[in-house]
Amino acid sequence: MKKQFIRLTVNGDTREIAVAPNQALVEVIRDQFGLTGTKRGCTSGSCGVCTVNGAPGEAVLSCLELAIEWDGRSLTTIESVEQNGQLSPLQQAFWELGAVQCGFCTPGLIMSAKALLDANPAADAEAINEALAGAICRCTGHIKVKEAVARAVEVMAAANAVKEGSDGAQG
Repeated sequence: MKKQFIRLTVNGDTREIAVAPNQALVEVIRDQFGLTGTKRGCTSGSCGVCTVNGAPGEAVLSCLELAIEWDGRSLTTIESVEQNGQLSPLQQAFWELGAVQCGFCTPGLIMSAKALLDANPAADAEAINEALAGAICRCTGHIKVKEAVARAVEVMAAANAVKEGSDGAQG
């Protein structure tokens, strides 16, 4: 199959790469960008382990997306969630509440939750349930995962309240 060049930005790294017309985005992320945090699972969009984020608030099943359709676009993967060696509040909550077991599904769960929180930082239980409905975790079940996302909402809200309070303070 003849390959075409596309320009793709992943976690801020823009590259011109050759892709086959039928090549899945997950393959490009893993094989050409070397970002193995995004997992290959069912390849049918049923498990959610390949979830990455497109536009802010957009969870994308990278096994269902053709890489060629992402020409000129940007996405983020689990590798971009922590900053400067620090876990994000979402990752920290997963860790503290035991929402991480074998770890295979964790990147997809975190990216699904991140998309939710980017779009709705005050997400309630119903929104959390809906955002995680397409993700499967056979080790933890979903109770601890949902608790971790709810904890992240609380931590982020508290951090924003402190920030807003200090922004208005005079010194």
